[in-house]
Amino acid sequence: MTKVALTGVGYWGPNLARVLNQSTNCDFVAVCDSSPKNLEKITRQYPSVKAYSNFADLLMSDADAIVIATPISTHYELAKRALIAGKHVFVEKPLAHSTALARELVQIASNQRKMLFTGHTFIYSPPVVKIKELIDSSHLGDVYYISLSRLNLGLYQKDVDVVWDLAVHDISILLYWLGEAPVKGASFGRACVQQDKRDVAFLWLEFPSGVVASNEISWLSPQKMRRTCVVGSKRMVVWDDMDPTEKLKVYDRGVDFIQPQTFGEFQLSYRMGDMNAPHLGNAEPLLKEIEHFIHCLDTGEKAITSGEFGAQVVEALELVDLTRIGSSQPMVARLAKEQ
Repeated sequence: MTKVALTGVGYWGPNLARVLNQSTNCDFVAVCDSSPKNLEKITRQYPSVKAYSNFADLLMSDADAIVIATPISTHYELAKRALIAGKHVFVEKPLAHSTALARELVQIASNQRKMLFTGHTFIYSPPVVKIKELIDSSHLGDVYYISLSRLNLGLYQKDVDVVWDLAVHDISILLYWLGEAPVKGASFGRACVQQDKRDVAFLWLEFPSGVVASNEISWLSPQKMRRTCVVGSKRMVVWDDMDPTEKLKVYDRGVDFIQPQTFGEFQLSYRMGDMNAPHLGNAEPLLKEIEHFIHCLDTGEKAITSGEFGAQVVEALELVDLTRIGSSQPMVARLAKEQ
């Protein structure tokens, strides 16, 4: 079995530890964290796992793969060290805090002949997979536009703003659905609570196929909202992740232009058909993601959320971050200033 180690067991790491331990396709052998308290807590849950407080010591272990769930600003350095040490690497989203660094990691992984995998968990969720099927099968027709809303009260992050924390989910979903990267993008937002870190933002993206997308994200909303609408020439689909019973609803609705028969004639036909809610499986996305990672290690198959895919997401994030309307600094400039 593939021996897997995890570094970073603060906020998200314990969830990864749980599914690594749950998976029957890998052997969860080690964990690393700079906090003794975090290490003590995780080793109480998994007594057979060896604990390391130093990442260099972890790299000297017999683990075949390293899962990185540390702050974004550390992703590049830790992933690079792990790849050079001959380990396969799984990096939580986003892959790095700049396109240049993300591309460098992809190149290092290629040179080392090791797998680089990015942890975009939503790509493995049943609603996202189903909408991908609806788009690829042309069930929706030509996709016209997509609108996405991801709002909540918190959770505020220390090292990134709301774009790099929340929009990374929606941008990865867009790239997965459309199979292409945006050619234009911009963002507008405001830092209300933390200086130079936007907690509300609005993003706009345009893709080579002509599809346009808008994305509203916020840490400063009284209600939690996870809602997406995909509008096609044949049908439309709404994904409401907060709906406990019918997360997906496909509407047979639209507007058709009728070719004029006489001069001056202009007619539109409004189609108001049925709505249906497709059946969705209840598989846990995080477990599916880990098992896909292990499967690709065992078979050599290219991962859905490969390092290359992760780099494309970072490139799109950087596109909207640099082409911003507002006064707060882009993330790359902000991190350089802080360091």
